Amino acid sequence: MIVIPTYNERENIQQLVPALLNLDASIQVLVVDDDSPDGTGAVVDRMAADSPRVHVLHRPGKLGLGSAYIEGFKYALRQDVDCVFQMDADFSHDPQFITAFLERLQESDVVIGSRYVSGVNVVNWPMSRLLLSYFANLYTRIITGVPVLDATGGFKCFRRTALEQIDLDRVRSDGYSFQIEMNFRCWRKGLRLCEIPIIFVDRHSGTSKMSKKIIYEAIWIVWWLRLQRLLGKM
Repeated sequence: MIVIPTYNERENIQQLVPALLNLDASIQVLVVDDDSPDGTGAVVDRMAADSPRVHVLHRPGKLGLGSAYIEGFKYALRQDVDCVFQMDADFSHDPQFITAFLERLQESDVVIGSRYVSGVNVVNWPMSRLLLSYFANLYTRIITGVPVLDATGGFKCFRRTALEQIDLDRVRSDGYSFQIEMNFRCWRKGLRLCEIPIIFVDRHSGTSKMSKKIIYEAIWIVWWLRLQRLLGKM
């Protein structure tokens, strides 16, 4: 099952869901919509009415990326699925990489789509955004010790058995630091993490959800994770 959080992604989701369903007949898609003012949720409702492979969770407002994924993961684990993907709705994560994820999942517990495992594979980002991302990942590796080059990437696949080992109710990050914390928790559980190269292309349409609040959360959460590790709580 592929979990996709949305907020004002009407144009993108109309294209993305069919593209995912066309990849393989076994794929199911779950959209977690935060009451998008542009009607994204209503669009997915119509898709769900036409296909049992499309699911939707409606939330009462913009409650955050991390909590959207947590609700999505819990929903997915209640279904008969072997693995759970997470990806963005804006086509920055190319659906064509799904097959490569599944191949590597045969020998891993968590597969991470990495922008930095084979050079820098980012298209259409300004240099300031690229540098922020690159050095944020370096900072994360140094402070937490997690051996992942792209700890903030949001294109991932978890084995069901791996996700079941994580206490989702204890995950406290909500912005992009959610990606860091999930990687950290998986690593501390001794799960097998691997990175595969992807090409990250900046969103087709809509606006970025990046904010100063999200950046500040990511700065302090790595120190909190380091402290939890030193105290033996993770």
